Amino acid sequence: MRIGELARVTGVSTRSLRYYEAQGLLPAERTANGYREYDERAVRQVAFIQDLYRAGLSSQLIRDIIPCTAPESSGGDCDALVARVRQVRDQLARQERQLADRREMLERYLSGAASPAGLAPPAP
Repeated sequence: MRIGELARVTGVSTRSLRYYEAQGLLPAERTANGYREYDERAVRQVAFIQDLYRAGLSSQLIRDIIPCTAPESSGGDCDALVARVRQVRDQLARQERQLADRREMLERYLSGAASPAGLAPPAP
C-alpha cells in the first residue's frame, strides 16, 4: 500500500509516516517512480510506534525496541532494552507520585486545611 492509504488506515498523517521512516522506525520500499510502498505489517508497526510515543518513549529508544519485537529476535540486547523501558516506567511512577503530592498540597490550601508556614489559618 502507498503512504496515503497507510495514513488513511492508521489515522496517522503522511508527514508523521515520513518522519517515522526518516527515524528508522518504519521501513518503506520504493517503487521505480519513487513512491513509498508498505506491506500489511506496516499497519501494526505504526500502531505500535504510536503506542510507544504516547508512553513517552523517544524515537531512539523506539528504534532500539522494534527489532526486539521480531519473531527472530536474539534476546541479548533486548534484555538491556527491557531494563531501560522499566527505568522509564519507574520514572513515570515517580513523576505521578510527585504530581499527586503537589495536587494534594494545593487541595489542602484551597480547602483551608493548610496555611502558609508561620501564618495563622484563615478565620472560618
